[in-house]
Amino acid sequence: MQIGVIGLGRMGGNIARRLMRAGHRCVVYDRNPTAGEALAIEGAIVVRSLEEMVSSLTERPRAIWLMLPAGKITEDTIQELEGLVQAEDILIDGGNAFYKDDIRRARHLAEKGIRYVDCGTSGGVWGLDRGYCMMIGGTKEAVEHLDPIFATLAPGLGDIPRTPGLGEAVSRAERGYIHTGPAGSGHFVKMVHNGIEYGLMQAYAEGFDILRNKDSTELPEDERFTLNIAEIAEVWRRGSVITSWLLDLGAAALARDPQLQEFSGFVQDSGEGRWTVQAAIEESVPADVLTASLFARFRTRMELHFGDKMLSAMRFGFGGHLEAKPPIVPLAPTRTVTSDAGE
Repeated sequence: MQIGVIGLGRMGGNIARRLMRAGHRCVVYDRNPTAGEALAIEGAIVVRSLEEMVSSLTERPRAIWLMLPAGKITEDTIQELEGLVQAEDILIDGGNAFYKDDIRRARHLAEKGIRYVDCGTSGGVWGLDRGYCMMIGGTKEAVEHLDPIFATLAPGLGDIPRTPGLGEAVSRAERGYIHTGPAGSGHFVKMVHNGIEYGLMQAYAEGFDILRNKDSTELPEDERFTLNIAEIAEVWRRGSVITSWLLDLGAAALARDPQLQEFSGFVQDSGEGRWTVQAAIEESVPADVLTASLFARFRTRMELHFGDKMLSAMRFGFGGHLEAKPPIVPLAPTRTVTSDAGE
């Protein structure tokens, strides 16, 4: 299948790669003219403008995937594409847009016959090899048309044991993607996913902070323990009830550096946690943990603890998110990534 990909940062570029490896034909664009060079070598058609992208997509209806940060850049790009594509063409926003913006865009574009799909995309910098978990909103017809794309990007059934009680047929959800409903529902589900992520990360961070400070001089001497934090993280990965991919990432960071000196603990939030709390308020749903975890991220920008470094390490692990402020410690991160869309 032929598809255009706009935004070739740490997720957009790998989405194009995963698709091309499965035989899909990708036309790619980024406002940074050098961003597509490596993809060109791998077989992508690199264009220099949105107009050139639309003219290069010869398969009808056209499908164009946007992987851009939420906000003005996405809004402006969709507005420009609106004047270039035709009725029945499909625009897919795979970034972390606010779901109410999706509802508005879908309604507006439908007046011209243009179809809009919102796709909450989880997988971060690991998606190229692991695949992407996707939560997709839009019309049934548009999602069905794009199914070969979603099936390729998804992780597939893999070696995860099937949930007891499911039927014999393997569903989309078991393969790692789902049609959640009308426009906006995909990003709404992904928004709540990221809110939960905040809470999980905060729980790990606080727990490891408690472990690390068990040798505090504030405690009676016979109650002080010097604990091997890296080994605790490792043993918890194996058979405990709190094992998870986030714990895997935290354990890997601790194995490299038990003091996490390359992280300052300054933890940014990319918006979804705030939107989740806002949704909870609108629905009158108590969300104590998710709200507290969001406020904890605000606190990291004022007073930093080891737990904040743990948060930052996990966030870098799954998404390649560099800290928004220079580290306090002398050792700076040696890894560099470009800015992109996902949490």
